[in-house]
This record gives sequence, C-alpha cells and structure tokens, in this order.
Amino acid sequence: MKQPSSEPIWTKDFILVVLVNLLIFTVFYSYITVLPVYVLDGMDGTESQAGFVTSVFLLAAIILRPLSGMIIDRFGQKRIAIISVTLFTFSAFLYVFIDNFYMLLALRFFQGIWFSIITTVTGAIAANIIPKNRRGEGLGYFVMSMNLAVVIGPFIGLNLIGKVSFSNLFLLFSIFALVSIFCCLPLKVKEVKGSTSFAFTLSNMFEKKVLPIAIVGLSISFWYSSVISFISVYAHSLNLMDASGYFFLCFAATMIISRPFTGRLFDRVGPGIVIYPSILLFSIGLLMLAFTSSSVMLLLSGAVIGLGYGTLLPCMQTIAIQSSPANRSGYAIATFFTFFDTGIATGSYILGILVTFSGFSNLYLLASIFALISLYLYPWSRRKSKSGANNPASAIH
Repeated sequence: MKQPSSEPIWTKDFILVVLVNLLIFTVFYSYITVLPVYVLDGMDGTESQAGFVTSVFLLAAIILRPLSGMIIDRFGQKRIAIISVTLFTFSAFLYVFIDNFYMLLALRFFQGIWFSIITTVTGAIAANIIPKNRRGEGLGYFVMSMNLAVVIGPFIGLNLIGKVSFSNLFLLFSIFALVSIFCCLPLKVKEVKGSTSFAFTLSNMFEKKVLPIAIVGLSISFWYSSVISFISVYAHSLNLMDASGYFFLCFAATMIISRPFTGRLFDRVGPGIVIYPSILLFSIGLLMLAFTSSSVMLLLSGAVIGLGYGTLLPCMQTIAIQSSPANRSGYAIATFFTFFDTGIATGSYILGILVTFSGFSNLYLLASIFALISLYLYPWSRRKSKSGANNPASAIH
C-alpha cells in the first residue's frame, strides 16, 4: 500500500483553477438549459434547431481538442488559459446582441473552440499543481467542480427562465465568465517544457499512451449521454417533472460525499479497486432508471449514477495523465476528452434515434447492460498501456 504524501492539495493556485473550471462549466450547462428554450420562444425556431445549438458547440470542441495540446505547448499554459478564458467571456457577452439563428450557430461554434482549449489547459494546470502521490484524490476534487456545475448551471437557468429576459440571463452568464478571468490572472503556473512545433500528425495531436483509457471513457460517456440528453424528457413522460429538477442534486450529493474516500483509495491501493465497483454502480443506476415509476426511485437512481459515473470520470482522467510523460499532460487531457466528447455527441444522436423505436425504459435497460462492457474494456486498457510502455515513466503507476 502506498503511503500518502504530506503535501497539501488545496493550495491557493489549486483553488483558483478549480474556480475557473467551476465557473466555465456552470456557464456551459446554463447555456445547455436556456438556449433551446431561447431558440423556440425567442427566435420561433424548431425543435431540431434547438438541439443543433448544442451539437455545433460540441462539434467545435471535438475538432479543436486534438490541437489543444500543441497550442498549449507552443504558447504556455498560463498564457493560453488567460487568452481562452478572455475570448470565451467575450463571446458570452455577444449572446446579448444575437437575435438571428445562424449568427447564434456561428457564435456557438466560436465559443466551443475556446471552451475546448480552456477545459484542456485547466486540467493540465491542475495536474501539474497537485502532488504526484495525491493525483487521484486531487483530480477527483478538480473534476468534482464539473459535476457541481451540472447542478448549478441548470438550476440557475430553469429557475430564471420566464422571470427575467433572455438578455439579462445572458448578461448574468457573462458575469460568471468574467469572474473566471480574475481567478485566472493570479495563477502561478510552473510551465512544463514541451514541443513548440505545429506538425499536424496523429502522433503530435494525440497522446497514444492515453488511447486505451480514452476508449473506456468513450464507452462510458456514450451511455451517460442517455442521462444528460433525455432525463428531463423521460421524467416528463412519467409525470415526474417536479422531481427531475433534483435529479442532479442527488447526483452531486453522492459524488461529493464519496469523493475524498474514493480519491484516497485510488492513490493508496490503485485504480482497479475504485473503477470496477463504479462501473457496476453506473450500470445499476441506469437499470434503476429503466424501472423508475416514482419520484423516490428517480432521485435514488440519480444518487447511484452520481456515485458510479461521478467516480469514474476523475479516475479515468487521472490514469490518462499518469500514463503520459509530464510534458505531454496537455496532450493527454486533450486526447482523453476528444474521445469522451465524441462519446457524448454520438451517443446523444444514436440513442435519440433508438429511443423513438424502443421507448425510454428499454433504452435505459439496454444502456445498463452495455455499460458493463467497460468491465472488460478497462482491464484490456491496462494491459494495452503496460505492453505499450517503452519506459517506466510512461507506465501507469
């Protein structure tokens, strides 16, 4: 059993980068909640147009992810963090003036570019700040800020829609983004020297040592997309809309409560003892959704999914970083989230088609079964990573 490091995790710089991540993801999830309603009510758009405003944003993020590592290496982590957060904030203010659907799509794509780079560079900064022997625990806290944003963003959006104008809502989101700039400016970042070339080759855009765990991440995010994309519609079909607003609150509660314990267990014993039970819990939570008929069952499934999925994401991100050299942390995070975002985007589309034939209960039943494939993919990824390691520094510890 590994001995825990005495070095602190919650330093000033770590708190600042967590706040940047929390604010950016809060704005992101607020838009996901508000923009479809804005397209339908404020622009008299269609349901397909409402869905497309999220798809084009994710498309930009997926396209730019592979380039993020090179950009960060070329210009430095702090400089890119400040530039990307500033341009993300600038684009946030532009929503106040947009009243044309195609201009909105262009703005979404533009903002998606900077979102992709921000979320890559903040992960790399956090990984470099956290003591090496406490990365599982530290990155768990960092990723928890993303999961908290899943609750905060939609809560703000859903509670203010209809009470204030869309322009004032967009202005509020812009202020959140603006605060993230002030959190970013005092950050002290120890730059890790990497390549400064812009060679557009697969080996330079992706960190190949991360590919095995990235494939596991894609398989998890594909089925998780059934939750973030359809939970509100599913709850509506069950006449449980009042309870659905608390689904992600239960999700976040179990994730927060379990995070210190699972993070320390990851660091001291190893990832397997955390990941295998988490995959099972994720599957059980999806199974519970398939048989949900009451508010209690819906909220309980949210708690179980939060415990499973909320633990898996930081664990997989930690493995991605540990499996790559220190000077490739940006590439590692970019590679992992390229696959992860692709899983959510393709899952939302494919499962959206599937649900029209199967219904929601059968969809979640299917998701619960196929999520268990990760029980076989994870040990495969470990074997693949170890067999592909050329030196001790590249191995997963």
